Amino acid sequence: MNAELPNLSARESLDIIAAMIREAKGNIQRNNFYFLFWGWLVVIANLGMYTLQRIGYEYFYAIWLITLPAWAFTLYKLRAQSRSNAARSHFDRITGTLWISFGVAIFSLVVFGRLINYQLNPVILIMSAIPTVVSGVILRFRPLVIGGVTCWITGMLCFLVDTQTQPLIGAVAIIIGFLIPGYMLRSHKT
Repeated sequence: MNAELPNLSARESLDIIAAMIREAKGNIQRNNFYFLFWGWLVVIANLGMYTLQRIGYEYFYAIWLITLPAWAFTLYKLRAQSRSNAARSHFDRITGTLWISFGVAIFSLVVFGRLINYQLNPVILIMSAIPTVVSGVILRFRPLVIGGVTCWITGMLCFLVDTQTQPLIGAVAIIIGFLIPGYMLRSHKT
């Protein structure tokens, strides 16, 4: 099974790569829903957690249970999209695999969070920098790269503040890292 690959000129190769990037950018623009959906969900959860801590509610972390139906909805929406006839480029598959890997890592952190004294906010922010920056680089979309760097910096900052302040920092990080780029993608300002 030795398939012959066509000999492409440098220009033809660049044209193919440029077309793949345009297609991936188009798919991300159509799918900016996830940046906005998860961005708002995480901002609400962070602010809710902060508020519940401030009023002295013992189970302040329970606010994060809102992510369970969100995961189910996200998986349903992804499955429905995969059934559609929309073209998926190699960059789409890379980006999708990157974000799925991130989700599995987050799930692992939540399950074993007690082993790191539930210091999840800083670790999750630092980890979220990776798929955000890589998505920005793949798309050549600087706001996502800046958003990822913001998540990295704020994640480190969370280690230096008390746990009650961490959700506020997390909310700011997600606004800069996900919501602003998500709205920019929605309005096609790439």
